[in-house]
Amino acid sequence: MTKQFRTTLKLAIAVAAVAITPSALAADATANTSATIMQPITITKVEDLAFGKFGVGAGGSVTISTSGVRSSTGVVEMASTTTAAKFDVAGETGATYSIALAPTTLTSGANSMTFTTISDLTGANATSGNAATGTLTGGAQSVYVGGVLTVGAAQAAGLYSGTLVATVQYN
Repeated sequence: MTKQFRTTLKLAIAVAAVAITPSALAADATANTSATIMQPITITKVEDLAFGKFGVGAGGSVTISTSGVRSSTGVVEMASTTTAAKFDVAGETGATYSIALAPTTLTSGANSMTFTTISDLTGANATSGNAATGTLTGGAQSVYVGGVLTVGAAQAAGLYSGTLVATVQYN
């Protein structure tokens, strides 16, 4: 190798070493991070569901609409107070949620009657079933629950009671 070639080679290696520095092999970028913790969803019972008083008759059913109006078939209605259950749901404004209603049996001692729920999230359109969905417009919504109670022809007299469990969660 000639001296000139060695000098040129050393110079080329030095230039390459300067050109290939760690800053040329790596780059940085940043991203912002965020998290939002939603307001907890809550449900509060405002009103109980009451089917009122009635006599058995031939047996049939007693229905309480989501507005608390009673109708029946096969029983003898007695003057009494009837109400639909009312639950208030509160949480994150604009969030959607689902509500599940646990099936209920009303009992009086060893006697029982089955109960099917009717729920209404809008105040206008009742739907049968044990689940529904809604949107928390303004962060709150009321849910009205009525039901259909099946009464046997030989249903024993007594005060029948049970619980209606409403469970709510964000979708």
